[in-house]
Order: sequence, then C-alpha cells, then structure tokens
Amino acid sequence: MEYIILIIFVLFIISRMLPVKDVKNLAPEEIKHKLKNKDIQLIDVRTPGEYQNGHVKKFKNIPLQSLKDQSKQLKKDKEVVVICRSGNRSMRACRILKKQGFENLTNVRGGMNMWRG
Repeated sequence: MEYIILIIFVLFIISRMLPVKDVKNLAPEEIKHKLKNKDIQLIDVRTPGEYQNGHVKKFKNIPLQSLKDQSKQLKKDKEVVVICRSGNRSMRACRILKKQGFENLTNVRGGMNMWRG
C-alpha cells in the first residue's frame, strides 16, 4: 500500500513539471523580440517582493496565487508570455490559463534565472 501511495505522489509531482500541451517553451533570448510587440501580453507570476527586486520592464506582475482571479484583465485572443524565477511557476500559470480558454501561451524557459540583458 505504501508503494502505491509513493507512486501516486511521484506521478503527481512529475505531472506538475511536464510542459502543458500546445504551450510554447522558449528561452529568454527567443522572446526578447516580442517585448516590442504591443499585442503581446507579458506576465510575471512571481511574488510582488520578487518582482520589486528585479524584473523585465515590460512584464506586468500578476502573482501566480491571484492569476485565476486576475486573468479577467487579459485578452484570450492575444498571445500571453509568462515568466517567473525558474520556469516552473510560469508553466503552472500556463496550465491555469489554458484551462480558462487561453490558446496562445508561451512559457519563458528558465525564467529570470536565465534572463540576460
């Protein structure tokens, strides 16, 4: 019985880390050209404290824990690029947005840890 619980737990953790279907996973240097496009919504899902300690100028802070409620501010017909510290929370954010009907989602792989410039 313990092995079954352990296997379920491991599968749960793995499923949370897997990429979301139909979500682009791009490195920071691959999305820099998108910063100039006013039709793209740029979202940083880190905490307000993390955001204040350093962020990419054009990204708007919508913390992951409040994304479900605040996603109403976003337009479903426009691309959403999501960043966090390492890429894990932004992938969870993409999963949340996907469930809410957003289609054009991009996760910044490696997040702020990989951002240069």
